[in-house]
Amino acid sequence: MSAAVDVLPIAISPVNTGMPLPLERFYFWEKNHPNKICFTQPMGGGDTLHLTWSDVGTQARKVATYLKAQGIEQGDRVAILSKNCAHWIMSDLAIWMAGGVSVPIYPTSNAETVQQILEHSGSKLLFVGKLDTWDAMKQGVPASMKCVSYPLSPKNDFDTWNRICDQNEPLAENPPRTHQELGTIIYTSGTTGTPKGVMHTFGSMAAGAGQASTLYEVSSRDRVLSYLPLSHVAERMALEIVQFYQGTHLFFAESLETFARDLQRCRPTIFFAVPRIWAKFRSGVYEKIPEKKFKLLMRIPFLNKYLGRKILQGLGLDYCRFALSGAAPISADLMEWYQSLGLELLEVYGMTENLGYSHATRRGRSRIGYVGQPNPGVEVRLGENNEILVKSPCTMVGYYKDPEKTAEALDGNGFIHTGDVGSIDDDGALRITGRVKEIFKTSKGKYVAPFPIENHLLANPHVEQVCVVGAGLPQPIAIVMLTDADRALLAKGGGREEITSSLEELLAAVNPKLDAHEKLAALVISQSEWTTENGILTPTLKIKRNVLEAKYQHQLEDYAERRGEVLWESA
Repeated sequence: MSAAVDVLPIAISPVNTGMPLPLERFYFWEKNHPNKICFTQPMGGGDTLHLTWSDVGTQARKVATYLKAQGIEQGDRVAILSKNCAHWIMSDLAIWMAGGVSVPIYPTSNAETVQQILEHSGSKLLFVGKLDTWDAMKQGVPASMKCVSYPLSPKNDFDTWNRICDQNEPLAENPPRTHQELGTIIYTSGTTGTPKGVMHTFGSMAAGAGQASTLYEVSSRDRVLSYLPLSHVAERMALEIVQFYQGTHLFFAESLETFARDLQRCRPTIFFAVPRIWAKFRSGVYEKIPEKKFKLLMRIPFLNKYLGRKILQGLGLDYCRFALSGAAPISADLMEWYQSLGLELLEVYGMTENLGYSHATRRGRSRIGYVGQPNPGVEVRLGENNEILVKSPCTMVGYYKDPEKTAEALDGNGFIHTGDVGSIDDDGALRITGRVKEIFKTSKGKYVAPFPIENHLLANPHVEQVCVVGAGLPQPIAIVMLTDADRALLAKGGGREEITSSLEELLAAVNPKLDAHEKLAALVISQSEWTTENGILTPTLKIKRNVLEAKYQHQLEDYAERRGEVLWESA
């Protein structure tokens, strides 16, 4: 492995046309470090493929030649529908080299969403890769659409990646793109309805990746594991685009079943996860070391440090320099648990509309309930009703074909109206206190912000996810999803009394902290897991409140008449 370290301390300004673009940085690594490993890709059956920067460049250039032969011209949209893999990123490069605009689609989308995005974006070609539900999804692909399949794709009769590489010569030149050109349209995950197409230029991607590389001291020695959807802005920027700038070694996860082994193979030096993943790691530890025994052992001097190191090693996180958490609030209990192991979780904050580049917790400055200070080049202010407004060189151009929603989200001064409510401390630290659209009114005419209440409930180790609802009801209700470990214990016939008792204590502790109109009438324990497959979670693992409300609509009025009870949903 090359020992070169290419950290770019780029100063962001509203207009910086001298900043190198993603393709330019890719060309740098391809030319100067051709034999350095770029990707490590599991191929199934225990086989692993290692691709150098030269390998990646050759394949991307051959596919770019093919795209141009298919009539892809400057500005044409080309879609990617696949789980994370090396070919996903090589497709992105090929699209850009051919002059196109990439349109990622979540690999968990249903046929209706696939069709909507393909039609709305006007995509002229579709790359199809690793997918679990292709038979259902393909109904959303127009019969006339040209498709290309990856080596790990489900069975189909499309042109194949390998055949294309065999039959085409690589582009000889280094096709340039400009800062002002549209590089990608990223569709939102649809938490609140129909996905919107967020337009980003190559200039905004350069601004975010350049500064993030400096902020997290990323170098070519770093290893990262790609497992969250590349169709989501966080994975796209933090792994793919930052890799082009800093030459990191990018590993891919094969599947959920092999995730632990994939993590061990990579032993990442930088690792990003949503709170649910961090909670699952802890649940896995508790399955091997019961919680009470763990807490007892961690009270013993010297032994606690040894145990912390062994646990991190077992998770594959013993080399992790930066451990990041984002996309949803994380509980104080969970942050403190990792801190006890010697791993500081740093919360980050951003959105698709600013490429996830907004706020980040600096190392050694993590605070419960805060998402850190503004990143370099980011301006932040509080608007009406304390709505968080942010502005940076990473701000989107707008929503594709939707000037009305663009005008709602972007004001005349270039600030994004995030829809989040918050406060800012004297040191600039941002605290998220809720969502403007999630605040609801009870039948008593009182407004309730669910976010702070949910944060109180997440402190309990049995609670993995929580959703507070109550629009039009006398009092709000909390619906909670238990951890994997709890559901496994319940499946074996145990744990119900202990869980009930713990949550009764939780409810008794939380309600006195709330105003009278906020007090929870009931805490309802969901017997099932909330997943993307059953439609309760978005592809980025955010809760769809409207779906949960619809699921419980016939019982909500009864729950709201309770007096601080813990109830079990019927199995």
